Amino acid sequence: MNFKMDNQKQYVIVIDAGTQSIRAVIIDLQGIICEIERTEIEPYFSEHPGFAEQDPEYLWDVLCKTTKRLIKNTSIQLSDIKGLSITTQRGTVVNLDKNGKPLRPAIIWLDQRKAKLHNWPKGIIKKGLQLINMYESLAHAIKDGESNWIQQNQPEIWEKTYKYVFLSGFFNYRIVDKYIDSIGSTVGYIPFDYKKQRWSKASEINTKLFPIEPNKLVDLIKPSELIGYVSSEASVQTGLPAGLPVIAAAADKACEVLGSGCSTPDIACLSYGTTATIETVNNKYVEVIPFFPSYPSAIPDHFNTEVMIYRGYWMIKWFKQEFGHKEVELAKKLGKIPEELFDEMINNIPPGSMGLMLQPYWSPGVKIPGIEAKGAVIGFGDVHTRAHLYRSILEGLTYALKDGAIRTEKRTGIKIQKLRVSGGGSQSKNALQMTADIFNMPVEKPHTYETSALGAAINCVVGLKLYPDFQTAIDNMCRVSEIYYPIPENRNIYDNLFNKVYRKMYKQLKPLYKDIRDITNYPKREY
Repeated sequence: MNFKMDNQKQYVIVIDAGTQSIRAVIIDLQGIICEIERTEIEPYFSEHPGFAEQDPEYLWDVLCKTTKRLIKNTSIQLSDIKGLSITTQRGTVVNLDKNGKPLRPAIIWLDQRKAKLHNWPKGIIKKGLQLINMYESLAHAIKDGESNWIQQNQPEIWEKTYKYVFLSGFFNYRIVDKYIDSIGSTVGYIPFDYKKQRWSKASEINTKLFPIEPNKLVDLIKPSELIGYVSSEASVQTGLPAGLPVIAAAADKACEVLGSGCSTPDIACLSYGTTATIETVNNKYVEVIPFFPSYPSAIPDHFNTEVMIYRGYWMIKWFKQEFGHKEVELAKKLGKIPEELFDEMINNIPPGSMGLMLQPYWSPGVKIPGIEAKGAVIGFGDVHTRAHLYRSILEGLTYALKDGAIRTEKRTGIKIQKLRVSGGGSQSKNALQMTADIFNMPVEKPHTYETSALGAAINCVVGLKLYPDFQTAIDNMCRVSEIYYPIPENRNIYDNLFNKVYRKMYKQLKPLYKDIRDITNYPKREY
């Protein structure tokens, strides 16, 4: 392919603002991470139980410091940098006044506050929704809507709100001086039509769930389209070259999928991150779980099916805090991260953790699992140790993701043939091997850990016409560094445990979960 030679000295910059850090990355047209600057951030502060907020100005300040370091330290000629794309954590929202100043702290996607139910739905509509088992899902959406809570509890803030934006839209405004965002970043509790990928009309259901005035919403464009150019003021603050084209990317999860080289529904992307997900890319709209949308893909006019395991690889952090003090202290002495030691700890634990089975519902869902769900570990014996528990966490999460894959295949009608894995858990060889064994299919590890940044870079180069289309960009910029194949004896153990035990656990335990909830009121029943 001649593109490699023609574009050898061309680069793009990506700003990747995640939950734990903000990264500024220079990537070339072969998908190589040439230079990176990373700044850890305080994910959120909490002034009330369940709240998760952060000062948007703090996040902007960290972004500016990070990009300034990148530009200051780079050995690459700035004239060879052709464009910029931005990807951020999804679902974090900011209220801006007429001068573009934040009116209150951003509400981070981890926030758990609840709004009160609106007067809608009611009467015959409510009864109809209850009959088709949709009412509880809509009620939860209304209660989870950040804009609903603000309107109810801080009406003076809502009155002053000129634009209600995602974190990506806030950064876009600061960089190009326009209220604009990518369709690919539009994921959250907002009046958005996910099937038609546009703002909802007044008569449509999402507008009733989240009644936000249309003039408070930003303009939307497709991934890979031009957002604008780095303004003179933003150049001073960020160090980025003034006039640099800014190309629309997508939210971090969508960019992870693209950066892992997934563009068709037969390749699934597993994200072993704070929220574990399994996603596929489709050119048709499919709801894997009824009434729960497919989100916009980083590829224009495509959709990402998604099954989420709430609190997914957060459970590793939970294990570290509750049971991993020894490894945390030892890791400091050895100059390693604790997760490396946890991975070594389970090297000799056999597949199946000697019968210890974990159901990873540490945070309940709405549909899958139900609101009453709780985590469970069964099969304890006197042989089990912390190491068995740790391995059972990894296995339980993988079982849950496989269950998501089965649901996805059933709804799309397309068989998943192979897996790509990204996120923090992809650094664990044990996790990758057990994924191959549990799914009984090859597991491919992308050549870079920075798949979200790489996906945004692909959007950027396609938008700049440095590659003619997405598939050409993927072919040139995405590679597989390692492949894990199923080990037959492990596969057989996992197949039996998955089908004979794991898939029956929730159904068997569900009545007990409901009784626990009724007795303890946890999770709290609020309607």
